[in-house]
Amino acid sequence: MLAYKRVLLKLSGEAMSGDIGHGIDPDVVGAICDQIKTALDMGVEISIVVGGGNFWRGARNGHKMVRTTADYMGMLATAINGLALQDALEARGIHTRLQTAIEMRQIAEPYIKRKAAKHLTKGRVVIFACGTGNPFFSTDTAAALRAAETDSEVILLAKTIDGIYSADPKLDPSAVKYDEISYMDILNQDLKVMDSTATSICKDNNIPLQVFAISEPQNIVKILQGEKIGTIVK
Repeated sequence: MLAYKRVLLKLSGEAMSGDIGHGIDPDVVGAICDQIKTALDMGVEISIVVGGGNFWRGARNGHKMVRTTADYMGMLATAINGLALQDALEARGIHTRLQTAIEMRQIAEPYIKRKAAKHLTKGRVVIFACGTGNPFFSTDTAAALRAAETDSEVILLAKTIDGIYSADPKLDPSAVKYDEISYMDILNQDLKVMDSTATSICKDNNIPLQVFAISEPQNIVKILQGEKIGTIVK
């Protein structure tokens, strides 16, 4: 029995690069797409928001630039990742639509809520690129916004660690992993799960968040089958 019928998968740019640390690792992307295909075969409707940090990290890379310019460059990086995901999914026979918040008609559809919902009901994977289309907002915020707009039942947040901890486990060996935590606790403890805007959107719209390690792509299917993986935020 499925735990969720319609989900939004949030992939960071770093998840696309694997151990290479930059660019796109086709084997890593392929492993993720294999799990997406399995989920589709189970009857799950899937949309994806993809980041661009494997190519450009907005204000961090462009610290000497005007912030808006750096952010727009980051949005273009997400379009590159979106095209790579689309190609890998379609190579597996999966009907896919890439929608961008910044119009680029030669390579993708513009984001239209009703069109995205129609694609999902027809069993197509919809990839949302270019964030919200606005500077000063992260792809985490885009994931929360698109999940709310498409009535997704949960956001699957793929990260490089296997859940949410009280501190960075790479820096603090005594950090405690949470099996479940509330959005208010994340905000009060200033835990770096999503940015505060994204966290507030999820909280206000009652969208649960499942945080798990993308190093084990099969976690996607396990979560959909109801297994307790990573950390659930409610």
